[in-house]
This record gives sequence, structure tokens and C-alpha cells, in this order.
Amino acid sequence: MRRTVPTYELYGEESGERPDFWLHCETIASRSRLHHWEIGLHRHESFFQILYIAEGAGDAIFGETLQAISPPVVITIPPTVSHGFRFSRDIDGFVFTVLASHLPVAPGDRSRLGTWLSTACLTPLAESEDGRYIAETLQRLAGEWAARRSHRTGLLDAYLSTVLTLTARQAEAPQTDESAVESENERRMERFNALLRQHCLTHQPAAFYARELGLSPTHLNRVVRAMTGQSVHEVIAQRLLNAARRELVFTRASVQEISFRLGFSDAAYFSRFFVRHVGTTPRTWRTAEREKLGV
Repeated sequence: MRRTVPTYELYGEESGERPDFWLHCETIASRSRLHHWEIGLHRHESFFQILYIAEGAGDAIFGETLQAISPPVVITIPPTVSHGFRFSRDIDGFVFTVLASHLPVAPGDRSRLGTWLSTACLTPLAESEDGRYIAETLQRLAGEWAARRSHRTGLLDAYLSTVLTLTARQAEAPQTDESAVESENERRMERFNALLRQHCLTHQPAAFYARELGLSPTHLNRVVRAMTGQSVHEVIAQRLLNAARRELVFTRASVQEISFRLGFSDAAYFSRFFVRHVGTTPRTWRTAEREKLGV
């Protein structure tokens, strides 16, 4: 009989327990010692996890595959992937649990980063400048999360994006015979995403981004679809929807306040936009999601 793999928000907590906002951080030892240094096979439905292991040893289990842990190492686990661990008692490091919709790109996105994020990966931090910087940035991410100082969201975002981008680069095999077209499209996507982060809440049309990138709207749409499987319009809408979902679940602001924060001219327009893409009103969706999280 096939064993059912339990789904947790954080290991040992049934779905319904809410991590802090969009990011949770704790030491690996703090939770694993409660389970005799062994984390049984489980998965997370909506969360991406990053483990940074500085000292100690152990094994990582991804489904039926077992990999030895040899620090310093970063382990990345996308949503829905079954995983477990066995740790030595001297294990030292952190585990970060991130709401998947808050990642710089979605796991499964056709970009190089999106492809890497979609697979569980154990990445040794070589004795290199990038490896040392990744380790230091993860320590800073943990420290900033624990300090809970004001205006920390921007720093947490920056640290997270830096760590994931550099770790993905560290994990890459040496490139041979790389397609120049693919590389150019990736550079264009990076610039498009940077522009989208800057201008998303001003609701600029696809033509604006094409003009900023020196491309025709048709060419930009072709590049974005090749890299993400979506049109420019769909990517813009998804960015707004992800922001809306976070606001609806993790703030007490009214639907009207959220609509103004997201750059909509009025709450009715925001509600129509949300219904068109999600299939239900913001209030109905908020109630259902908060019930799932026990908020």
C-alpha cells in the first residue's frame, strides 16, 4: 500500500497554522530536536523552503532519493515536493519557509531561475566569493527576520532574491554551446521583470514595457510567452493578483483600501478584475483563505 505523505505548513503543524506573514525563519535544531533529529517525509502545498546548513551532517530525502548533506550547503524545496531529513545533533543552520507567490519568479516559469526553483536541489557552497556571499546573506536574512525592525520588507525581499539568484547560478553546470537567442531572451525577461516591479501598481499597458525595452509589443509578447508560457498581459495581471492575495490574507485593510493600494481607480473595478481572474469576489476569497489558515 502506498503511504500517504502528510501536508504541513511547517513540519509537525497541520495545515491551518499560519507562518508569520509571507516568510518564516527558525533554526534547524529548534524543530528537529523535537522530532529526535529526524524530519519525516512530508510536503508543503503553498510554501517554498530554503535550508542553510553551516555545520553538522545528515541526509536529505526527496521522494525516494537520498542525498548526503555536507556543509556548507543550501537546500531548496518547491511546493508539493515530498521531502524529509535526518540530522546529526550538532546541526547548525536555518530553515526559511516562503509563500511561493512571493518568490521573484514562479517555480516552473520557463526562465532558467524558474526551472531551477521547480526542482528540489542540494547546492554545495564552494569556497568562492559567491558561496561566502550566499552564506552571509542567509545569515542576514535570518537576523533581519528575527529583529522585526520597521521597514524590513524591502530588505527581506532583496536578501531573498539575491540568495536564490546566486544559488541557482552556483548550482548550474558549466554552460556549453548556449543559445545566444535564449540568453538574450533571459536578459530581456530580467529587464521586463525589473520594470514590472517598478511600474506594476501604475497599471501601465504592455506597449509601455515594449517601448521601455526597445521592442515592438508583438516581439515582447513573443519573448515573454517563450519564457513564461503567458502573454505580457497575463504576466502583468498575475503580478497584481499575487499582490492582491497577499493583502487580502495578511492585512486587515478593507477591500476598498487594498484596491487603492494596488492602483485601481475604485473598489468596484478591482472586484471585477479579481472575479474575472479568480472566479470569486475578493471578500469571498479572503474569507475562504483565512478559514484555511485559521486566521
